Amino acid sequence: MENRCCFWLPKKKRFCANFRFNDSVFCGNHNTRSDAEWVPCPIDPSHTVLSENLEGHMKRCPLLKQAQSLSSQPFFQKGINGGKDDEDGGDEKGAMVPTLASLENTTSVMKRNAVYSMSVTEFSKLINKIQSIHSSICNDIRESHKVPEACDIWIKREVDRKLPFQEKHVAQQASILGNLEEIGILKNSSGNVVMEQCDSDGSSGDDNGVPAVVEFGAGRGYLTQMLADCYGIKKVFLVERKSYKLKADRTLRQKESLILERLRIDIEDLNLKAVESLQGVPYLAIGKHLCGPATDLSLRCCLAAQSSQDDAVQGSGHYLRGLAIATCCHHLCQWKHYINKKYFINLGITKEEFHAITWFTSWAVDADHGSDLSDVAGCTLHLQSIEKKECVEDVGGVAEIVQNMEATERAVLGFMCKEIIDMGRLMWVKEQGLESQLVKYVPPTISPENHLLIARHANHL
Repeated sequence: MENRCCFWLPKKKRFCANFRFNDSVFCGNHNTRSDAEWVPCPIDPSHTVLSENLEGHMKRCPLLKQAQSLSSQPFFQKGINGGKDDEDGGDEKGAMVPTLASLENTTSVMKRNAVYSMSVTEFSKLINKIQSIHSSICNDIRESHKVPEACDIWIKREVDRKLPFQEKHVAQQASILGNLEEIGILKNSSGNVVMEQCDSDGSSGDDNGVPAVVEFGAGRGYLTQMLADCYGIKKVFLVERKSYKLKADRTLRQKESLILERLRIDIEDLNLKAVESLQGVPYLAIGKHLCGPATDLSLRCCLAAQSSQDDAVQGSGHYLRGLAIATCCHHLCQWKHYINKKYFINLGITKEEFHAITWFTSWAVDADHGSDLSDVAGCTLHLQSIEKKECVEDVGGVAEIVQNMEATERAVLGFMCKEIIDMGRLMWVKEQGLESQLVKYVPPTISPENHLLIARHANHL
């Protein structure tokens, strides 16, 4: 045991069993980090490496082979859905691959510091602007909590008992599918549940008579699992950049009539038109809790290329039948990725104010609002404390105002900002020619992240 690591593991109540690193008393995992510069690995930024070792690491990074394999795929196109960082809100269809500088995301710390650096007057004007915008454009977000009959086998737990079951997730998944059924994308008639099909030329879907489903940010794929179990979908594409254990793929592949393809790729780099097995197939796009910019990347992936030339009308390639995307984590949104910059610019919101708005959204879910969420929607902000500070010099500034705000006030502002961001997405989807709605698909007590963007292509229904 003399050569073993001396780091004590309190949970296991023993020392680390790994061998020591060189002349240290600790292993490589527990050895004190060097003061030299650590930089993100260019192949996979989720881990870092010493800058002096970067060249050697690039040749032996465990993810190098995966990255090389991905880059050779025909559907891989770096940054195709990333958008651009200019502020003119111009045509997104001509977006170039982001530059190195634009790839640097604005972190939550940077957003917070920018807010705290505002004067009290600037902060007050921004809050007033948010309230005014919200009251004028966010009045049509209705509640739409659905429990479709087709999902009874999941609600009543009549599915494989080995499948993970959490009531709150099942309720969310069922409501997403129920809302798709309500707008006519999914059909349940006479006990036989199928996806509605009608090509632009009046024929019935693809060669198999069944369109496809593309789930963005699929994770383990259990939204698709419910869709396949309850609605008999036959062709599935799961888009996810991470690798997961306990995926639904195992049980999905046991369905003899189902074709499953998992695309391990970042949505930002996915050229959906280049997926060979999706060519000529009408499809439904879905996503449950697409974090932050992933919603914008998915919308651009499905619709931006189609906006210049409607493939369905032309009768070539695949086309989007409809979509259902549950948004979340708005605090992660980035100006460069956001799908409808023109919307914010027309509202008089600058790039810096947009990032402040995204930072405010974290206040909606930064505490347990389960008891007061029902009251938040009807609340208004009281700005007396801010107005008093405008008249008095105070070294605390905006930081002190924020710290002294009541939790409910912070939640109110957070939910306002979430709705403003999602309304911009809704308006962009409508501009692409889809009949669209933004609804609250579950009660806030199940999930405060309860916005669902649903749409259907009217020409194809």
